[in-house]
Amino acid sequence: MSSIGVSGPAKLQAVTTLVNKLTEDLKSSSLSSEERDKALEELKVYGRDPRNADPIFTKQGIETLTKHAFDSPSETTSQNALRVLCNAMLLIPETRQRFVDLGYESKACEKLKNDNWDDEFLATRVIFFSTYGTTVDLAKLIDEHHLAESMVANLARHASRISEHAKNKTKPDPMELMALGETLRLLFNVTSKCPSKVDCFTAAVPHIVTLLLSLDIPPKGSPPLESPLGPLVNALMNLKLDSEEARSCLYPKDAPSSLAEKLIKLLDLSLKAYSDQELDATVTPLACIISSIYENAPADSPVRDFIRKSLLPSEEERNKVLGKGDTLPARLLANMTNPIAPEFARAVSHLLFNVSDKDANKFVQNIGYGYASGFLFQNNIPVPEGLGGDAEKGESSKAGQSSRRAVNPITGQFLDTETFPDMPEMTMEEKEREAERLFVLFERARKLGIVNVENPVAKAVQEGRFEELPDDYEEDSD
Repeated sequence: MSSIGVSGPAKLQAVTTLVNKLTEDLKSSSLSSEERDKALEELKVYGRDPRNADPIFTKQGIETLTKHAFDSPSETTSQNALRVLCNAMLLIPETRQRFVDLGYESKACEKLKNDNWDDEFLATRVIFFSTYGTTVDLAKLIDEHHLAESMVANLARHASRISEHAKNKTKPDPMELMALGETLRLLFNVTSKCPSKVDCFTAAVPHIVTLLLSLDIPPKGSPPLESPLGPLVNALMNLKLDSEEARSCLYPKDAPSSLAEKLIKLLDLSLKAYSDQELDATVTPLACIISSIYENAPADSPVRDFIRKSLLPSEEERNKVLGKGDTLPARLLANMTNPIAPEFARAVSHLLFNVSDKDANKFVQNIGYGYASGFLFQNNIPVPEGLGGDAEKGESSKAGQSSRRAVNPITGQFLDTETFPDMPEMTMEEKEREAERLFVLFERARKLGIVNVENPVAKAVQEGRFEELPDDYEEDSD
């Protein structure tokens, strides 16, 4: 009868007995296949809670699990041991270096060559955990043990099979998707921690694009960037998207905007689905990749026009102050100053600046000086002279379109649609103070080059439309 339900000292004794039994089996092969697998299954259950399971996480325990995982001729035994090992490396960080010290990373790389979802998931997970807080030599794994080649080959298999699922409208095996997600997470980690070998993973870009286009967006109510879509986006973060090999698949000739359309749809859904607290970690990479897709697209490509039209405020939106509606451009503008998600705010600012072709004047015209100013000053980008450019002449520009209607350069709103709250008429003293304040502000803006038109207060004085109050003026109390 199984004693898995035990806890405390009894659990510790049971775990000690199992680890000793499995260690002895490595020397004498004293256990049958069934007994060995049963012992590993019990150990897996005990290991889910590290309390009173210490023997699993010791040097001896990790060595025993590693040898059963990578030296056993039995696929079942190997996978059972890998599951216990993965759980140990997840729960107890010290076990990761113990695994690396054994020198079995090369055998983990070898397992990646198996066309088996469980082996891919488990071996990839072991390598993934070994990238945290250990002395693992990733460059050596890539150069001598073909880590990059094996991962790219696995992504190619996933792309081929998931494309078939999409074509036949069938569902992929859940284990297949779990293995894919794990491979993508390892890809991101390796390219982050070993940037000198990023070129070895460029061949993965076509497969990642195929997967992004083939996988359905999760149904309403599910997080849009749940695995594997989120990890697919993240995996592109460190890859060289400006290479010829990458560009040929990012902008396919038959549908050059297809990837941009998918990513922008995900961005739209993500801004509705995730809280402000989740934006930095979850949605920032998506904004960065869309920015890169725009930047690396050919100048005359329809991709750029599509992204501009999707992300920049429309003519219709300029009937109100920009950033106040529920459209995707409005929500992006609102997030440029989101204090709860500073990383996402920066990513959105860079995205909209890139979509404005990194032209400060276009940037101000597109989103209004109120939103653009912070980014321009923070990045030491000169403020364009003559704020709003063509807007001062009665024109506004958006995504290559123009209107002869004048635009407020600060808010981006059409001037003829601005409304003002009913306010009690100012006293003469209040009018004078306000005129003086405006004069000072306008002169300051002229010196900074923000505006290049004549100060309207000075002009009013010159034309006799503004008179200072006499020193002995007293407003009628009536």
